Amino acid sequence: MTLIERLKDEQKAAMKAKDKPRLGAIRLAMAAIKQREVDEKITLSDDDVLAVLTKMVKQRRDSAAQYEAAERQDLADAELAEIKVLEEFMPQPLSEDEVVALLDAAIAETGAASMQDMGKLMAVLKPQIQGRADMGKVSQLVKAKLG
Repeated sequence: MTLIERLKDEQKAAMKAKDKPRLGAIRLAMAAIKQREVDEKITLSDDDVLAVLTKMVKQRRDSAAQYEAAERQDLADAELAEIKVLEEFMPQPLSEDEVVALLDAAIAETGAASMQDMGKLMAVLKPQIQGRADMGKVSQLVKAKLG
């Protein structure tokens, strides 16, 4: 079952259960996916859908942090609830040890030795960890290894 099919099935289940917060989060995800399909005139693969969901989670984390800084916990809680729903459709996150292991394997594969090789290294790493690890933290690890 593709990721879009899972989203559609969960959307129907949320409608039947009258779970408005869950339904709203799933509808937002479906709208973002549809928008990208229309904009690019393509049908998104599971990897593309995962990239959309990852971006949505990142946006919501940023929003929640801003709401908390502005002492609007009610709005932050709404964002965090949406994150929980979206994360159900994403693969299990990698531990830091697993990320380091993948990074070491990618360095061995590409022969990366300096910061100039970071692009090649990230090109190999990104498909393996997309949606499963924070790319900002991965970038920091890469810089530490190559720097």
